[in-house]
Amino acid sequence: MDILIGLDYAGVAVFAATGALAASRKQLDFIAFLFLAAVTGIGGGTIRDTILGQTPVFWVQDHIYLLICAAVGALVFFTAHRFESRYKVLLWLDAIGMAAYAVKGAEIGLLATGSSVIAVVTGILTATFGGVLRDLLSGEQSVLMRREIYLTAALFGALAWVVCHHAGLSPVVGSSIGFVVAMVIRGGALHYGWTLPTYKGKPGRTMEEIEKL
Repeated sequence: MDILIGLDYAGVAVFAATGALAASRKQLDFIAFLFLAAVTGIGGGTIRDTILGQTPVFWVQDHIYLLICAAVGALVFFTAHRFESRYKVLLWLDAIGMAAYAVKGAEIGLLATGSSVIAVVTGILTATFGGVLRDLLSGEQSVLMRREIYLTAALFGALAWVVCHHAGLSPVVGSSIGFVVAMVIRGGALHYGWTLPTYKGKPGRTMEEIEKL
């Protein structure tokens, strides 16, 4: 199996698991597990294909993606209670899915447009929007709102794949490097709390200062 296809299937499966875990945290029913698993597993890729004009989108062309989501959602429904901290598992699985999808999204974007810039953007979109939809629908704190590095990990993973591609490295090597770069950055953020500098606004004027203007 081509490594990029393998990453695609793995990314769908892992993201689907995070959607189902979110459903378990909300104690939802079996159908909700399947729904959140599917939305999370295929959401980022659906937005990517829509933006690129690649219709019908990937899971309509190949229903194996839906079957993967359904199988993973059902599995998590019967096993989620075994995890001591489901949110921690969710975050680490999300990191794996994000790293895989950053590479796959970049590859699809480059093949569709020939633009390295678009490839990086589609890598980020594919890697992050499934998680955003999951958090929005389940009422969880969005991964984008957490202080630990997230989008940056997807950006550098996609960029690393693009650089490797233009350097003439094999798909296996390039995909592996892109995945590892994204995973190391996101994993370090989760383990060590890595963050980027944040905006610090100036304090507002007092009423006395406003009256003097």
